[in-house]
This record gives sequence, C-alpha cells and structure tokens, in this order.
Amino acid sequence: MRMRTLVWREIFERKSQLVTSFLAILLGITVIVSIKNITFYSEKAVAREMDSLGANVLVLPKAASLQDYYTADIQSGTMPREYVDQLAMSNLEGLDNVSPKLSMPVKIQGRAFTLTGILPKKEFQAKAAWQGAGIFSRPIGCGAMPTLPFASGDDKTLVRQRVIEDLDKDEALVGADVASSLGLKDKDSVRLLGQAFRVTAVLPQTGTIDDSRIFAHLDRVQELSGKGDVINVIEIVGCCHEISQGLVDKINRLLPDAKVVPFTQIVEAQQKMNRLMANLSAIFLVIIIFVGGAGIANYMYANVFERRREIGTLMALGAHSRLILRIFLLKALLLGLAGGVGGYLLGTVLAMTLGPQLAGVPVLPMPVLALAAILISVVLALLASYFPARRAAKLDPCATFQEI
Repeated sequence: MRMRTLVWREIFERKSQLVTSFLAILLGITVIVSIKNITFYSEKAVAREMDSLGANVLVLPKAASLQDYYTADIQSGTMPREYVDQLAMSNLEGLDNVSPKLSMPVKIQGRAFTLTGILPKKEFQAKAAWQGAGIFSRPIGCGAMPTLPFASGDDKTLVRQRVIEDLDKDEALVGADVASSLGLKDKDSVRLLGQAFRVTAVLPQTGTIDDSRIFAHLDRVQELSGKGDVINVIEIVGCCHEISQGLVDKINRLLPDAKVVPFTQIVEAQQKMNRLMANLSAIFLVIIIFVGGAGIANYMYANVFERRREIGTLMALGAHSRLILRIFLLKALLLGLAGGVGGYLLGTVLAMTLGPQLAGVPVLPMPVLALAAILISVVLALLASYFPARRAAKLDPCATFQEI
C-alpha cells in the first residue's frame, strides 16, 4: 500500500475531530489574515494623510519656540545652514524630506506679511497642499502615494513644471491670503525690502500659515536678511514608524545645539492605530496557537489511542517506526496546508468586504500573506502533531496485541 493511500485513509478516519481541528486552524488564520490585510492598507491610508499634512518634526534654534516659528520671529535665533548637510549625510532612516527655511517679517502697502526663503525642490516635495499649483513631483515614502500629473497638452502645466525645477532669485510664490489682500496674480510684480519680485504663481488655499506668506529662494532671502548663511527652521517630513522608533532622539544627538520638536498629535495618531492593530494580531495569533494547537494535538492523540492496534499490526508486518512517524506528520502537513490556504482565501475576502466599512479604506489581496498564513498553519500543525506521532511510532506491537 502506498504512503499517500495510508495518509489519505488516516485523514478521514475520525471525520468529526478532523473537521473541528481544521475549523480551529481555518478560523484562526482567517482572522489573522483579515486583520493584517486591513491593518496594512489602513496604515497606508493614515500615512498618506500624515504625509499630506507636511512636516511632522521641526528643528529650531535652541532658544526658539513654536510661537516663534508661527510668527516668523527672526530675532528668536538662527542656526547654521550646514545643519541641513549634516542631516543629509547622517543616513538616518525615516527622513522622507528635509526642508530648510528662513523667515522674516516684511511690509507691503503698509500691511505685515512674512517672507520665507525656501529651497524650491525640497519645499515642493513636502507640500501636498500645493498640488493645485501643478506641484506634483513628490517622493514616495512612509506611505506616500504618487499623484497623477496633469495632461501633457496643458500649457499651464508646462509653466508649473518649470516652477518645480527652478525658482530664480527674482521670482516669488504668493500665498492665497496675500494675493487676495494685495490683488496679486501670476506675473505681477511685488517689492520686498526694496527688491522687485515677479509673482511666478499664486498658491492654492491651504488653511495653514502658508496662506499668509510669500516664498522666495532661500539664497535670496538670506541676502536680504543680512544674517549670512543661516536658517531659522528645518521642517522634516519624517516617517511616523521611524519617529516612534526614536528618530527624534537621533536627530537631537546629531544636532545637540538645536531644538527638535515633533508634532506629537500627528505622530501619536498613527502610533496608536499601529499598536492597536498589532496587538490584535498578536492576541489572535496566541489564540490560534493555543486553541488550534490543542485541538490538533487532541485529535492526534485520540487517533493514536483508538488506532493503536492497527499501528501495532503495521509494525508487526515490518513497518519501521519512521514510517509511522511520517504518516502522522504528513497528515498534519496536509491539514496545515488546507487550513492555511483556506484561511488566506477566506481572510482576504473578509478583509475586502469589511475593510471599507471598518477602516474606510479599500483593501486588496496581499499575496505575501498567503505565504505567512501557510507557514503559520503548517508549523502549528506539525508542532502539535509531533509528540502524538512520536508516541505512535514508539508503540510496542506485542503490547497492542495483548489488548485484543
């Protein structure tokens, strides 16, 4: 009789307990797969939201405060621009974008505004809210998703593309509130600190302090400030996961003479969700190990006890103990494979159905979870079956015949 025939017969010898053990694995894997699937896409969605908010870590002069940052008080202190180079060369993980700025108060037509010097490419990459100005070249990191470019035949898009690549020293970007107050529009001219600037673009309304600011090239603003090669803030778009792993402390050690301020309310939102979903996954993994493992072990022990005479007969006919061990382990392997595949399929369908309702995000199948589900299921089934299989392999044929 072939090995597969023996295994197949063993599988269906105790159908009720077989179904119970299979369901324990199936349901456990289903729950784990569905939670992991929903968690993955939920984290991506939250990360995109975090990314769209812009900077979540600020590097300020030691004596500065957040109030100084929002009021653009240049007297609060400055720091060397070389801090940006130190961050760039540090190889710290999680720095999706580093955007240095130098802000200073200016007056136009008797009204107070803020002039902010930026490095155009760095700033455009960090500002999802500026998409309306044709700024769509942004890095993909920490959950960021690529945005769609405008139609190639749009002349306005070609102009905006030039803005992304180049911002001359006599060009400026004007916030929505500034443009509304002063009646400015594209290609108008505005005088700042005695220098003429051409309005290259009026930025879309963002609902942030950017609406009341005028942006020019950092080099030009440094010249106008008379402060030299300095900045008064570095805005960092940091990956929330890396921030939770100590990114802020690493930046503090790298720049001990600066103040590193995380936007905790932004970072903690994702950290809490990540911890919640991770804890749920861990809880259900423990449940499947105990419930599923206990069910399989009980099934195998009962199967060995009830079929000890058949096992003794096989051994009396010349079957080696390794053959008996292989029969039971192969049976466990098939049970684990079936539970893993079924759990992955059912869990994926469940996640795709409940994901939009529970997390408000579309959920797609994740093939990598299939490997994890099968691996967990198979390992669990083999571990739970090993000791009952060893017991079967060590049965004494003479002792089993004496029970007849």
